[in-house]
Amino acid sequence: MTAVSNGIAKVVVDLALDREFDYRIPAALAGQVHVGSRVRVPFGRTIAQGYVVGLADSSTFAKLKDIAEVVGKKPLLSDKILELTRWMSRYYCCPIELCVRCALPEVVRKAQISWQERLYARPVPDAPVPQRAPKQARVLQILQETGGMFVAKLARAADTDPGTIKRMADKGLLELVEHVEERDPFGGEVFLPTEPLPLTPDQQKALELCRAAIDAGCHSERSEESRLSPAETLRAVQGDRPGIKPVLIHGVTGSGKTEIYLQAIEYALRQGKDSIVLVPEISLTPQTVERFRARFPQQQITVLHSHLSAGERHDQWHKIHDGESHIVIGARSAVFAPVRALGLIVVDEEHENSYKQEEAPRYNARDLAVMRGKLERAAVVLGSATPSLESYYNARRGRYVLASLPQRIDHRQMPVMRIVDMRKEIIRAKGLYVLSYRLRDAIQARLDKNEQVILFLNRRGYATHCFCPKCGHVEHCPNCSITLTYHKKAEQLICHLCGHTTAVPKVCPECRDPAIRYRGMGTEKVEAAIQKAFPKARVQRMDSDMMTRKSLYREILGAFRVGKIDILVGTQMIAKGLHFPNVTLVGIIHADMALHLPDFRAAERTFQLLVQVAGRAGRGDVAGEVVVQSFTPFHPALQFARQHDYVGFYEQEIPCRQELRYPPFSRVVLVTVRGRHEEKARFVAEALAKKLRAATARLPVLLGAATPAPLARVHNQYRYQIMLRSEQIMKLTEAVSNVLAATRPPADVHVHVDVDPLSLL
Repeated sequence: MTAVSNGIAKVVVDLALDREFDYRIPAALAGQVHVGSRVRVPFGRTIAQGYVVGLADSSTFAKLKDIAEVVGKKPLLSDKILELTRWMSRYYCCPIELCVRCALPEVVRKAQISWQERLYARPVPDAPVPQRAPKQARVLQILQETGGMFVAKLARAADTDPGTIKRMADKGLLELVEHVEERDPFGGEVFLPTEPLPLTPDQQKALELCRAAIDAGCHSERSEESRLSPAETLRAVQGDRPGIKPVLIHGVTGSGKTEIYLQAIEYALRQGKDSIVLVPEISLTPQTVERFRARFPQQQITVLHSHLSAGERHDQWHKIHDGESHIVIGARSAVFAPVRALGLIVVDEEHENSYKQEEAPRYNARDLAVMRGKLERAAVVLGSATPSLESYYNARRGRYVLASLPQRIDHRQMPVMRIVDMRKEIIRAKGLYVLSYRLRDAIQARLDKNEQVILFLNRRGYATHCFCPKCGHVEHCPNCSITLTYHKKAEQLICHLCGHTTAVPKVCPECRDPAIRYRGMGTEKVEAAIQKAFPKARVQRMDSDMMTRKSLYREILGAFRVGKIDILVGTQMIAKGLHFPNVTLVGIIHADMALHLPDFRAAERTFQLLVQVAGRAGRGDVAGEVVVQSFTPFHPALQFARQHDYVGFYEQEIPCRQELRYPPFSRVVLVTVRGRHEEKARFVAEALAKKLRAATARLPVLLGAATPAPLARVHNQYRYQIMLRSEQIMKLTEAVSNVLAATRPPADVHVHVDVDPLSLL
């Protein structure tokens, strides 16, 4: 913690100005202003909130204003987190203020919520037990057994009311005090403790690499259990460049990657180090928390993600900030968790798109984890059954350390994947149906054995569009260049981009013909088809339409785990990381959905999704089966997925990327211009492309023309894109930032930059 008695504080305010402002530290605040402190400063004619990002003895400006107030007793941001936000600002071409705000939850920034204090009852020594008041006697008995309890909870436990407890306090039978009640999202849940499991030789080798990386970071003695010499382990994770090499664990589904994470975290705790575990989906958090709390019952494990209430997020964040929690689990924002002694960051399912933020700053939490590990000399462990091509390429080139887990634990077999050619199925069934004959028979066979089934389709709703067979009219979104999706339960047409809704037409809006038809399918239609085909089966749908309450994730997954659901139908939230031993069949309804999108990652994404979904089958004692329905059954992505052959897919895909200079052989910067008027947006995009071409003339850059985006209109905004590719990414982002800083587009035209975009749509 850095402070000066009298000097200059460099402050960023909560406005996207991308500037640091110098303020004088007045004598009254001497010793109170630190790097990371939240302050109030005069800004123009108002008082603005900001954060101290640096301290200096002097300023180049003669007349400086004084800091008005220091908010809070402790700095909210550490030096290392501020250094990380500065790197984010440069790399992702966004204002430093947005990066600082990203590092702090909104509830912490606004400071409008504090700790929740409630009445707490404590026993009084030698208090007489009322003989004629059994409920009061029960209250005292509970207090003696527990040592204290919140009044509301005590009243329920003793089958009485809070008024009785307060009257007992007035009589001196117990003591009431104000006590902080933690808002724990998993409070009240009981987890049975577990012990570390024996590891396979491949798991042990991967764990040794993780331990070596932790040792290299904290300069401690390496574990005696490691089979490598100190020199070998240090060489394994340290290269010529400064920092510690990330460890990439490439393990097939069910190979025991989570057990490696658990034992690596246990090792980090023994070294006095804290750990952060990132998971891609909020739906994975409950299961992950359950496993971690069961393994570390004595540890305060905190959770950070967007589905927490404001109070829960406040309490969880401050527990980490105060050093009370040493293990943090969460989605992408947890990469900023203010742990005090970071020793290990685990990024599970590191290939997932959900680690990428969709609004500025458009960061990738996986890449931020690698950078934070470098800044804080912490070990970074990336895990996946289907690593991104960039990560696997880095491992092949020696930038990462590769650990392979080619077999499932306990000698369990990988599920058998069968591909159904839906072109032939249409001829055989004389039409297109949700379920092929093979998938229908496979479901019935599993239900007969009291086994469970997962059906996957990555599209919500009932039908993708409605149309008139007489005149050909199709209902489109008035704001976006896509059709409206039919949701049967709500009897609405909904746009999945902007949220526009409209009633389902009774007749064609164009020709007034009543014969409206629906085509395509979504999870709602799959659910209906399953209920019709298997009326006795217990079917549950799990997609974002169903998740109306934050606890519904846990409720549905809990019911599925204990066998109250036979068939689970869902989107990508059920496709990864979940472990249900009784699931023996996975059906993939439409494997080609994302395969033909205009995106160079389309094949990679399809392969990853198929392998991940298939990995939910056969994780118990019974062998698993996967049925894939496809109209392009011989596509390499499907054929390599059928064999669970990641390396084969990588070897087939990487020459295409190299030939076209796509990642990992370059880095991509995507500049998008959007506006309500198409001509104005196009003009600004073309002018910007000329400026970028001039600014990057001396750099090895491939710069495309300004072209309409594949999704040309979203939210009633016309969109144009400019793609730039280069191996010298920092020079490229600097050039792009300079051009944007010197460009003043019209007020109704917006420009944003996406570095390392995961979608080109």
